[in-house]
Amino acid sequence: MTVEAATDLPIAAARATPKAPIIHPAWVRVTHWINALAMLMMIGSGWQIYDASPLFGFTFPMQIALGNWLAGALLWHFAAMWLLVINGIIYISLGILTGRFRRKLFPIRPREVVRDMVAALGGKLSHDDLSVYNAVQKLLYAGVILSGFVIVLSGLSIWKPVQFWWLTDFFGGYNTARYVHFAAMTAIVTFLAVHVLLTLIVPKSLRAMIFGR
Repeated sequence: MTVEAATDLPIAAARATPKAPIIHPAWVRVTHWINALAMLMMIGSGWQIYDASPLFGFTFPMQIALGNWLAGALLWHFAAMWLLVINGIIYISLGILTGRFRRKLFPIRPREVVRDMVAALGGKLSHDDLSVYNAVQKLLYAGVILSGFVIVLSGLSIWKPVQFWWLTDFFGGYNTARYVHFAAMTAIVTFLAVHVLLTLIVPKSLRAMIFGR
């Protein structure tokens, strides 16, 4: 074997080594992080708005709220709303058009959800293949997308109860729409808490959402 041939071997081997497949394409990663920013802005400002007229016997500490006062919180909330809606339309449209939702999120079978939930609670749920969602992940992702629709629609009915009177009526009136809005927010915050916890348990999932692999 010549020196040139020996030198070419590592280069050829490197070229022959296949790259890891893409788990999350670029559009998923970009919309994911924009959505995360928008949701944090909406939740923080929403807590400040809630504090101005609480539904329950508690308020959120100002240290974790956004806006400092009601008017400031409303400005943050409306700015984040447009970011969330535009980004959400792009994400939902591409998810449907590319078939990603159909491949990743469906079908959701109750028996598989129970099985994977038991495995997760016992610490036996495998995360070897990040490109395949288990039944619990499917349920959580589908649920948070549904919660996103509910929180936007209920938010519109609260924001413009006269212009969107039919939407406000659909939610049972202005006051009921506020409770629906709060419930959807609670569902999203719960999802985020679980999502972050799973990221800490499986750090490679964060790497995949940053670099795609």
